[in-house]
Amino acid sequence: MSERAPAPLIVVGDALLDRDLAGTADRLAPDAPVPVVADCVERLRPGGAALAAYLAARDGRPVTLITGLGDDAAARRLRRLLEPRVRVIALPVTGPLPEKTRLLAQHRPVARVDRGDGRAAGATDAARAAIRSAHAVLVSDYGRGAADALRDVLAERPPEVWDPHPRGAVPVPGTRLVTPAEKEARLFADGGPGDDLRTLSRGAAALVRAWRAAAVVVTLGPRGALLSYGDNPLLFPAPAAHPGDPCGAGDRFAATAAGRLADGALVEEAVARAVATATEFVTAGAAGAIGCEPAGGTADRPPPRAHVRVHDPRGTLPARLGTDDPRALAERVRAAGGTVVAAGGCFDLLHAGHVGLLEEARRLGDCLVVCVNSDTSVRRRKGDGRPVNPLADRIRVLKALACVDAVAVFDEDTPERLLARLRPDVWVKGGDYAGADLPEAALLEEWGGQAVLLPYLDGRSSTRLAARAAAAVAAAREAEAGGAR
Repeated sequence: MSERAPAPLIVVGDALLDRDLAGTADRLAPDAPVPVVADCVERLRPGGAALAAYLAARDGRPVTLITGLGDDAAARRLRRLLEPRVRVIALPVTGPLPEKTRLLAQHRPVARVDRGDGRAAGATDAARAAIRSAHAVLVSDYGRGAADALRDVLAERPPEVWDPHPRGAVPVPGTRLVTPAEKEARLFADGGPGDDLRTLSRGAAALVRAWRAAAVVVTLGPRGALLSYGDNPLLFPAPAAHPGDPCGAGDRFAATAAGRLADGALVEEAVARAVATATEFVTAGAAGAIGCEPAGGTADRPPPRAHVRVHDPRGTLPARLGTDDPRALAERVRAAGGTVVAAGGCFDLLHAGHVGLLEEARRLGDCLVVCVNSDTSVRRRKGDGRPVNPLADRIRVLKALACVDAVAVFDEDTPERLLARLRPDVWVKGGDYAGADLPEAALLEEWGGQAVLLPYLDGRSSTRLAARAAAAVAAAREAEAGGAR
């Protein structure tokens, strides 16, 4: 994919004009307890579907935006922002372009003022033709009628990505990937206020069925994203958490995922790239740092980048809770209101894929118990000659990892009996992609636990390492034998 030019993308949705008034505040107004924001600089940028289109075009791909757009002052200004990069097909509208103005002090939002009530009022032949001939389509719905106006033709040619809105249309059946944010997913699925993995997983699976979508990915902000095909979810943790302004991160995620799917990527590959790109976007200042011209017409310096920090466990327990008794550790963490995470595997030749998996698993809760196969269990599963490293060595290496709090051993082929004793809140397995079999998932249902898959680091496995080592030894012996002759 990287050797080909980026594929073209059609973005259908509701454009906005976003404005930031950024200044400083060091005092309150004398007539009301509100901050006085001084020395404001006004900066304009595309918003809504126009931002998603702009970001996709900035990635180097040809982009056409189909949106409601009239000839009011805000619409003309938005056209000027888009013209260098994005082709626009305008739909008729009922009023002026919506504008959203944020007032920021020290780069933090203080207030927002909205004006403009324009909505898409119908379809055009040009818009229908563009969608029917599209290589890939992203619907960026902001609840202002564009997706509704074109729903019939979108149903004929289901989009690659549909970014939904609570006031907008439901995705058309057959959409490849729907990308609600966490709060939106709870609202759509009537899932209640819980943000635990079990609640989110059930909600995402319910949305897959209700929307008849191929997949739903719930974006979780600094926690990454949860991908569901209607069964065991695949969790993509964010590489870093960022305390800065997340404005536009959802558009960055949707534009990246749609672009990657347009280029031929698998859904899992598209989601992984979208999580990384959205994180980078927030780190760089998010929408507020987009290099559009300020309203005054001269270039302005984007806000400074804030400090990036690695994810911390979500609980308040100490970072390392190691003990020789995994069950006692689990009970202690539960009693303190924490989340118990368990992960399993042979861990014969520990490699970067294992370490990445365990580090990400630890970030999901307050302790990590690694369930490791005994030597006899490994031999039954992998055959004679395995494990390469005996159990005592594997345990010692695992315990040396900062992310591992305890190690438990099981002799069976699968760890159901051990899990029934530990009763973890989250059971983590490594999977190349979603759809992998998780026989333990039904067991976790008994106590309200949730099984999740974390993506492996591509190309790493103990079996491959063992094969490469054997090949290297064979080559060395052959070279020695040739020298002796």
